[in-house]
Amino acid sequence: MTMNGADVLRSVALVRAAFADVPDDGWDRPAGTLSWTCWETMEHTADDLFAYAGQIAAPDSPQDAYLPFAWRPMREGGPSNTVFVEHSGGTLGLLRCLEACGAMLAGVVDAAPASRRGWHPDGTSDPEGFAAMGVVEVLVHAWDVADTVERPWNPPADLVTAVLDRLFVGLPAHEDPWRLLLWATGRAELPGHATRTGWRWDGRPLAER
Repeated sequence: MTMNGADVLRSVALVRAAFADVPDDGWDRPAGTLSWTCWETMEHTADDLFAYAGQIAAPDSPQDAYLPFAWRPMREGGPSNTVFVEHSGGTLGLLRCLEACGAMLAGVVDAAPASRRGWHPDGTSDPEGFAAMGVVEVLVHAWDVADTVERPWNPPADLVTAVLDRLFVGLPAHEDPWRLLLWATGRAELPGHATRTGWRWDGRPLAER
């Protein structure tokens, strides 16, 4: 595999380092242009990691739907999650929960055989694909939050490039992989190319496309 559990662990560790000093009351503003707050966005990211781990954890992983975990929004307009974090835990509690869910995904990715497949609406995928999807969620949602909480966020080029190579096909060439990932996920402009609005990645194993 070109992406594995170590990449997931690395991504969540980068988030914890970048946002560790955000005040406990600094998460309740909208995350960039999203309708979710920064807190809700980080909860959603943790929930994604948890859900992705579930999709490939069992030998008879579902091939046509998500596992039937109960999920719901905490408020109208908020993200529908299984995982929620008590606000009393503050910044440390929020980031610990993100890391915990990242560790769950990393462990499952590394333990599952490469032949395992799990369902995702953007393509039934393998452990490597779920690792890449988890990393994308972490990287781009951290970007959603970063300006609002006034912290820099510029993830390493090698991690971003690995995600682009695994999940996105037919992208234009660009010298900055981070800018390219932001454009590919509808978050930035790219000179000479229309802004993406209905973007998707392709989680299917490369050999099965």
